[in-house]
Amino acid sequence: MIRNDDSHGQLGTTVCGQMRFEWGTRTYIMGIVNVTPDSFSGDGVMDLEAAVAQALSFVEQGADIIDIGGESTRPSFTYPGATSTDASTELARVIPVVKLLSRELKVPISIDTYKASVARAALDAGASMVNDVWGLMADPELAKVVAEYEAPVVLMHNKHKAEYRNLMSEVIHQLWDCVEHALEAGIRWENIIVDPGIGFGKTKIHNLELLNRLDELKVLGRPILLGTSRKSFIGWLLDLPPDQRQEGTAASVALGIAKGVDIVRVHDVREMARVARVSDAIVRQRWPQSS
Repeated sequence: MIRNDDSHGQLGTTVCGQMRFEWGTRTYIMGIVNVTPDSFSGDGVMDLEAAVAQALSFVEQGADIIDIGGESTRPSFTYPGATSTDASTELARVIPVVKLLSRELKVPISIDTYKASVARAALDAGASMVNDVWGLMADPELAKVVAEYEAPVVLMHNKHKAEYRNLMSEVIHQLWDCVEHALEAGIRWENIIVDPGIGFGKTKIHNLELLNRLDELKVLGRPILLGTSRKSFIGWLLDLPPDQRQEGTAASVALGIAKGVDIVRVHDVREMARVARVSDAIVRQRWPQSS
């Protein structure tokens, strides 16, 4: 049963690695490191040193979490020809990066995968969070791995076809199914984060409706992660390629924070950290102590 709790002040805390997330106090920044040759945003890096340097730079710019992915999860209906990556290839891409960064960073490392074998190896290598674009529903073993390592997990809503009778109702109830599956596997309530899955199993109009109604996700009673960075609906609205969608991303981040999101997953860390800081001052009344 969905918890009828939309009080964001009661989300509590989540411990992830060496960091404690105090939900509701500020917006946390997740920096994206794509170790792939075919990232939709054009920012993929295949060189180990370049990936590590990018992550270190993101932390200096304000990232609270580094999210490492070794497979492009761009939807095939949006990007014809998009294919999946086998686990061995994904492991070869991400594990060296995770190992190096786990020795260099104090902020948590998240592994962006829906495969249990990749998640296990990454958690063994030093990652402390799992970000699954299929909400633990693609690989039946993944929930067990997350529970075993007591890792926080991001459960994202996703569908193979962008068809809905009632968009918000279906997104909320399918996310709740993911939450219940996580709990049944032994994942702790405080370790669950939800993501509406902007750009996944939705049309451009669906994405805009979701963004306008993000606050309705609070009924799930868990922190909300928002990933709009450089996505195709922004390109559609502005008629711009991925590397020129910074302003559109900033608008969606600011409005998302106003609707109550807790984490924003972004490519342009420095700029979106500044957007979040101003948005938090307005929405959460969080400002410098010198004021």
